[in-house]
Amino acid sequence: MKKQQGIYSWEQSRAIIDIGSNTVRLVVYGGPPRAPVTLLNEKVTAKLGKHVAETGKLSGKAVAGVLAALARYKALLELAGVPRVDVVATAAARDASNGPAFLDQIRAIGFEPRLLSGVEEAETSATGVLGAFPEAEGIVGDLGGGSLELVDVAQGGSSHGVSLPLGSLRLPALRAKGDRVFVREIGRMLDKADWVAEPGVDLYLVGGSMRALARAMMVRLDWPLEDTHGFALDVADALKLARLLARRGQRLKPIEGVASGRLAAIPDAAALLAVLLQRLQPGRVVFSSWGLREGVLFGSLDSATQKQDPLLAGVMAFVGPMAVDAALVDAAVAWMAQAVPFARTPLGRAALALCLAGGRVEPNLRRDLPGDWGLAKRWVGVDSAGRAVLAAALRGSVGKGQGVEPWARLASPAMLAQARGLGLAARLCRRMSAGSAAVIGATRLEVDGGVLQLSSTVPQLVGDGSSRDLKELAQHLGLSAG
Repeated sequence: MKKQQGIYSWEQSRAIIDIGSNTVRLVVYGGPPRAPVTLLNEKVTAKLGKHVAETGKLSGKAVAGVLAALARYKALLELAGVPRVDVVATAAARDASNGPAFLDQIRAIGFEPRLLSGVEEAETSATGVLGAFPEAEGIVGDLGGGSLELVDVAQGGSSHGVSLPLGSLRLPALRAKGDRVFVREIGRMLDKADWVAEPGVDLYLVGGSMRALARAMMVRLDWPLEDTHGFALDVADALKLARLLARRGQRLKPIEGVASGRLAAIPDAAALLAVLLQRLQPGRVVFSSWGLREGVLFGSLDSATQKQDPLLAGVMAFVGPMAVDAALVDAAVAWMAQAVPFARTPLGRAALALCLAGGRVEPNLRRDLPGDWGLAKRWVGVDSAGRAVLAAALRGSVGKGQGVEPWARLASPAMLAQARGLGLAARLCRRMSAGSAAVIGATRLEVDGGVLQLSSTVPQLVGDGSSRDLKELAQHLGLSAG
């Protein structure tokens, strides 16, 4: 039997097992190293940290559940042929008096767990955030089941990491003491850790409970995106929503994509966030789906791979099976750059690659591409405004939309107009060249004295459809069509 090949195969994958205080999770990653794709995401909600907070020990029932899950993971990974597996353990195993014995039981299964200190956990989560947001500067706050890690990030590195016993499993008991005690205790822990932050910076939030909180905020705002990665709010709006969602006694309505356990934890996570916003005084809140596990991955990459643009790496791997490669994108960029200079930027290049790939999709499916590929697809290295640009470019490349597009509120009119121009140019390029780099090289899109025109060594290439596309693009750019 022939083995599966390619960057999405099991033989080219890597697994991370995260033994946390709330869940034990196996994630298998494939795809390009700089923008990994999740091939498998499986978890067991063991709540190891709950018993540690109450008794100082891991309960026998919780340990048995974790070991059973790990035995399954071991068999699965060996049969699938996953070549590398990293196992990390965090606050529950670190804080429990019987934690060392628990780790020995894991070794008996055949894994080699690495127990992270509080500082190592904070720094690894920060590394994950830096992998997703290469230019990140500010604070990373990772809320796990047993602890809250805080660490500064700047210039591609992290520093000043601390771990506080404020995990989601510990928050209910602390809130039960009253709001004043809750605020005072968090302040005391921050003071004891000697942890202060520079006001006005970004606060990057990581962890399942924070992602659930982000989804609740997005629902309240009727946000046009569902993916919480990259969702950002200024501090005033974040504080207002956090206080609203932290109210005691409320019953939150079910939220698609949020498990019932995470739903129940939203008020406590919101209360914690409200205190952190007041104490740390950030300028903006940014939610990140990349954290500890992705930090393990990103931290193991060589320097050259780490410096790659994560959006471009992900997009090019995605469009590759649709016969869109770097040579084709290079040709299209050179072809339109004088008229549409935005194509030269990393975001413009990514949008262009998607638009070219859209031409390989069945015509009856193209109408949904702006939403599916622009808004819903999990991309790394792009914010909400960038997603709107991808969607607007795709809309321009596949046809006219109807009414106000859902992404209109995510980016400025100027950005969206620029994106639509790129999409219209991509459609013209695609129709005129049939998606061939050789054909693209025989023509050029030029602007001369306010006139947009196609110059070509083979004039017959410009047909009726291309002429119509040229006129529409010229009109959008405020030019005459030659």
